[in-house]
Amino acid sequence: MIENKEEKTSVIQHFNFDNSWEELLENKEFVKVFLSDILGDYIIKQRWYGGKASVLKYIELAEYFRIQQGGEVYFGLILEVNFVEAFYQHYFLPIAFVTDENFAKQDRILPVSIQGNEGFIIDAINLDSFRKLVFERIINAVPKDTTKVQYHKSLLFKNIAYESSRFMGLEQSNTSLVYNEKYVLKFFRRIYADKNPDYEMSRFLSDKKDFKNTPSYLGSLNIVDSDDVNITIGLMQEMVPNEGDAWDYMLKELHKVFSNIEYKNIKIHSLPNTELYQRLTIQGIPPQIIDWAGLNLFTKIKTLAKRTAEMHIALGSEFEETAFTPAHYNDDYTVWLKNKVLYQFQNRLNLIENNLHKLDGLASGLAKEFLEKKNFIRKQFVTFDWTKLKGERIRVHGDYHLGQVLVKDDDFYILDFEGEPESTIRDWKVKQPPLKDVAGMFRSFHYAIYATIFNNFEAHYKVSQNELFDAGEILYRYITGLFLGTYVTETQNANLNLGYNQERVFILKYCLLEKAVYELGYELNSRPQWAVIPLKGISNIINH
Repeated sequence: MIENKEEKTSVIQHFNFDNSWEELLENKEFVKVFLSDILGDYIIKQRWYGGKASVLKYIELAEYFRIQQGGEVYFGLILEVNFVEAFYQHYFLPIAFVTDENFAKQDRILPVSIQGNEGFIIDAINLDSFRKLVFERIINAVPKDTTKVQYHKSLLFKNIAYESSRFMGLEQSNTSLVYNEKYVLKFFRRIYADKNPDYEMSRFLSDKKDFKNTPSYLGSLNIVDSDDVNITIGLMQEMVPNEGDAWDYMLKELHKVFSNIEYKNIKIHSLPNTELYQRLTIQGIPPQIIDWAGLNLFTKIKTLAKRTAEMHIALGSEFEETAFTPAHYNDDYTVWLKNKVLYQFQNRLNLIENNLHKLDGLASGLAKEFLEKKNFIRKQFVTFDWTKLKGERIRVHGDYHLGQVLVKDDDFYILDFEGEPESTIRDWKVKQPPLKDVAGMFRSFHYAIYATIFNNFEAHYKVSQNELFDAGEILYRYITGLFLGTYVTETQNANLNLGYNQERVFILKYCLLEKAVYELGYELNSRPQWAVIPLKGISNIINH
């Protein structure tokens, strides 16, 4: 039975249900009201909701399950959000019923009365009791869990009691909780009908390969849905004490480098240059460049290159688990790659044509070059001839950049293995050239250089912006040359097959072009004044 009662002070309807909380989701009337009248308004306001650019059509309850311990029961909902544009996404939402009038005022989903008890349905992650329950279920997980809701823990995670929990904050697509100020549980909000790559990669690298420079895998929460598919809901890892991410670190370092132009009276046009994609050692970098940029910056780049190589060596050294065994290039991969990059390229081409009026100066000139050379660029993507490639493909990070790396002391820790936001879960799991990650980091270095110039130009630097761009391009060549030199030496010593030198340069340029074209979409849509960065990257590659 359901009855509506209008509050005189509020336009929100209050609903009354005779079912107990444990039986509420079996009430079709409740589910209908909850999905059609309430959830749409709630979801579109959430930071983790990824459908803001599309028009929501309706929400269906794809699956629900209990998250419980003893008599304490919460529900996990898998919501299928359907859009007018004829596609859908799945989201995870845990719910709780609370009766305390003062609780979770900002996160109430629905005022409701259950068997005469008035209260609110809220996102359960707001409740300390829910967070504690999930923690304890992981800590007490049995080795072989065959139930619908499966908790798992690593051998590292034992003899630990719950002390505290809090939101980590500052997140978009997921919700992370900090436990005991030592562990992080990431709840995946946007979910896929498969094991999440972040869970797979984290568990493989730290549990199976003992790779030290990623947060240790400690446990997880997965469900087996009605189609018998294993879906990752949560990932528990150690919290790495850190001094921030490598993006912020690099911006600070680069600010010092550009400030040195004035302090050290550097003559930019007298700086020695080097070839793009030329492998370098620190000893091979000219003294004038070391004097200008500082030895510390290059030492850090070398360390980051070493950690990147070690990650790939671990990912390329598996011969049992088929999801991680290295593969050679073939027709299937080539067809997948060309379809993906050509679709993306056409999309960016349309964007540039529609946004050309928003660009000026260097960006406008580079955009016109992009349009003039569109057939040449398209040809670069089409001429991927796998029959000449001898290297191997492996599982890679997939969205590797300075923001995915934490700085701790003089070392780096790699995290977030979910892949590019625009890609599908199938794309994330495709084995790729390891140099795809290297290209991602190179594009990130390029971004950091230009972001430093943009953010500080008017207030701090006494030379023209074009001179700073010239200096930045020289620095970029030395940074990437040192990274590449270190990375190739490390991987070769470990017998990770990247192919011969000509092949490596071809793949690197291909991946750099793909990444820069990908970035162009984001910049043209959100901050056209920064479109100069990927456009300059594209220009470098096609004119090299």
